Amino acid sequence: MSTSDLSPFEASAALIVLAAALGYLNYKFIKLPQTIGLTVIGAVASLALLGADRLFPQIAMGAALHDFVKDLDFHSTLMNGMLSFLLFAGALHVDLSSLSKRKWTVLAMATIGIALSTAIVGFGFKFLALAVGFDVPLAWCLVFGALISPTDPVAVMGILKSARVPATLEAKVAGESLFNDGVGVVIFSILLASAMSGQPLSLIDAGQLFVQEAIGGALLGLVIGGLAFLAMRSIDEHNIEVLITLALVMGGYALAQRLHVAGPVVMAVAGLLIGNHGSRLAMSQRTREHLNNFWSLLDEILNSVLFLLIGLEIVAIAQDAGHLLLGVLSIFLVLAARCAGVGVPMLFMSKIADFTKGAYPILVWGGLRGGISIALALSLPDSPIRETILTATYVIVVFSVVVQGATVGKVAKHFVPKDQQQDEKAHH
Repeated sequence: MSTSDLSPFEASAALIVLAAALGYLNYKFIKLPQTIGLTVIGAVASLALLGADRLFPQIAMGAALHDFVKDLDFHSTLMNGMLSFLLFAGALHVDLSSLSKRKWTVLAMATIGIALSTAIVGFGFKFLALAVGFDVPLAWCLVFGALISPTDPVAVMGILKSARVPATLEAKVAGESLFNDGVGVVIFSILLASAMSGQPLSLIDAGQLFVQEAIGGALLGLVIGGLAFLAMRSIDEHNIEVLITLALVMGGYALAQRLHVAGPVVMAVAGLLIGNHGSRLAMSQRTREHLNNFWSLLDEILNSVLFLLIGLEIVAIAQDAGHLLLGVLSIFLVLAARCAGVGVPMLFMSKIADFTKGAYPILVWGGLRGGISIALALSLPDSPIRETILTATYVIVVFSVVVQGATVGKVAKHFVPKDQQQDEKAHH
């Protein structure tokens, strides 16, 4: 049986079994944080199978894994399936009052910061690609800038769970990642349409699309979140209320796609509303416990599968040295763009907002890239340019999850005052 003969249930079962087995292996013996461990083990397993294919071509295990991963369609699996659940679950646990105190800073980073980072990465990638020997059109370099600039809320919140980051900074990093993800997807869609058409970008059309996608997504999130809130407040039955939130996520994301508004923004707004006002005003203690337990468990399961998939996706990227070198060089470019994307908004906002000591290095180093960037890269049309962008994206994401994710706690410990660290220990 070829992997293409697998039913959706069989493919899902294979992923869950693999995630459970490798998760057990990591917890029992390797002892890395779950998200990092599954990414590393998945990547190592993929490389091992690719190496085995070269030594023993008749086995063809690497080829079978490549077919399996390709048939899964990572882009559709994440962007049209898992992402809605993961974003809602993450937004449920973000403190809205803490986030609202920093709303202008978060807004500036999610708009000005992402646009600035996209431009820096786009022009810088054009230069690096030429230096390595690839002639990538500027329009496609800007597409790469758009897909790699947003921090991934799933990766960020997954790592922050195990890092000693002060609660005030945790709210800022998580809140920024929730919204710059939606903004980044909108900018990516605009630049991709321009690159594929070959026509110069119309600022008026781009502005209209941005308003429709981003502002429309926020309004839809408020409407459906408000309806769910009213329904939950009128009853006290935890099973039905959990079912209402599940309907909110699945129905809301499907509706967002039909209305052509940003689904990630819809989920972020709805999750913040239910997790804060809903939790406080519409739920009994029993319902709150069941709801949190349900979404926490679902979040952990989907996170495990997602980061395992990130590791396995190594079989889908180009293996030549030139592409890999470009990816490694792009790590420094993306970090430099992140420094500017965080620093410029902070500089402008410093006159009206106070920043926690150590905020800048933690926001820079804690801005992780994850599965969303890979999914967007995989959605590009087949061409040599796609291979170049996909390989660079994968190298940056693996570095971000494994290196930045493993050390963000140490960065926080180094830059945050000890009294705040003690407070945070009590908080955990």
